Amino acid sequence: MELNIQAIRFEPTEKLQDFIHKKVKKLEKFSDEIRKVEVSLKVVKPETAMNKEVSIRVNAGSELFAEKVCDTFEEAIDNCMDALLKQLQKTKEKRQDR
Repeated sequence: MELNIQAIRFEPTEKLQDFIHKKVKKLEKFSDEIRKVEVSLKVVKPETAMNKEVSIRVNAGSELFAEKVCDTFEEAIDNCMDALLKQLQKTKEKRQDR
């Protein structure tokens, strides 16, 4: 699985990158078809709360996508992962129904 982390207009800390790697690794438990994961990190409005935007695109045969805006990148990543796990489970159920 290929992981690509893109931070827009800032340099992510190593701690944040490790957190992303750990979370993305968990997706492999749910599907062995995952080939590529792209994570995009962005600070929307620096002076306000709820300004960390994370979007995650997963190529697992079909393309899955989640985008969340939260107070911290970690919280946004967790919320995206929850959404992606639901999408993975739905696509898995659809394939089993065929």
